[in-house]
Amino acid sequence: MKKVFFIAGIVAAMAFTGCKDNASDKVKGENVEMAATRDENATVFPVLEFEETAYDFGNIARGTEVEHVFKFKNTGKAPLVIVDATSTCGCTVPSFPEEPVQPGETGELLVKYNGSGLNAVTKVVTVKSNTEKGTETVKITAFVQPTEGPAAQG
Repeated sequence: MKKVFFIAGIVAAMAFTGCKDNASDKVKGENVEMAATRDENATVFPVLEFEETAYDFGNIARGTEVEHVFKFKNTGKAPLVIVDATSTCGCTVPSFPEEPVQPGETGELLVKYNGSGLNAVTKVVTVKSNTEKGTETVKITAFVQPTEGPAAQG
């Protein structure tokens, strides 16, 4: 039994005295600077700012194809990358720039609508990007009138 306590004591003494090196002495200053720069840049985002976020086509005949350009500017401090733009249905097709929009530069989001549906129509386009928020939306509206039949005559 004395041997067990003696061996346990020796192991404990070795464990507490074996790590004499100071870990902070092994940290490289250049790595700390790189990490600080990386962390600072992690808080820099582009800002997607639209001139307008809604557009009304007014009265259109059913089946009439219309389109509108939503102009925007990157008012942030990092390049803006639009990853995707989707609409609430297949009748509305957005297209966006594939190249990054640099800080201070402008871009355009083209939204095409095929005139389907009847009466008041609202379609929302969601733009996914590398902004801090991650998504922005624009909206188009129209009043779609029937092209034939009794309702078209009134």
